[in-house]
Amino acid sequence: MTIHSGHPFPTEDDPVRRLRGRLGGAVALVTHGSGADRAGLTVSSLMVAQGTPGRLLLLVDPDSELGESLEVGSRAVVQLLAWSHRQLAEAFGGTAPAPGGPFRTGTFEDSEWGPRLVDAAAWAAVTVEELAEVGWSLLVTAQIDHIELGEDAEALHHRRGRFQR
Repeated sequence: MTIHSGHPFPTEDDPVRRLRGRLGGAVALVTHGSGADRAGLTVSSLMVAQGTPGRLLLLVDPDSELGESLEVGSRAVVQLLAWSHRQLAEAFGGTAPAPGGPFRTGTFEDSEWGPRLVDAAAWAAVTVEELAEVGWSLLVTAQIDHIELGEDAEALHHRRGRFQR
């Protein structure tokens, strides 16, 4: 094993990535499907577009299980995560081990929109309206069909590559 004095894979600084890291945002878990065909992904690049009906705009990795499984008309659940969900967020983001799969890291119940994290205080049920490649991401435009807002728990945020309260 070699110990490097610097980063072993030097890269040029990417100002777009650095700007994105400084913007930060709430961390959500997006889930879709049922049974063995469930997919989920931790997402922090999302926003709500006010209107009737409201829309959720999400940037997801097109090569993720979620990105590959979504299509126009797909239904999904977007749940906002709390500080206590850090390990679950890491598992669904693919940055922590999840023996048996990431759905074993939390308690989920089936809904008509997909698996819903039982202890998520806030969640929205959505239907995908449009998919478009934007940069290296898949832009998912989804109509908000239903919203549940519980107590405003200690939200999980992501900024500069780290989870924060």
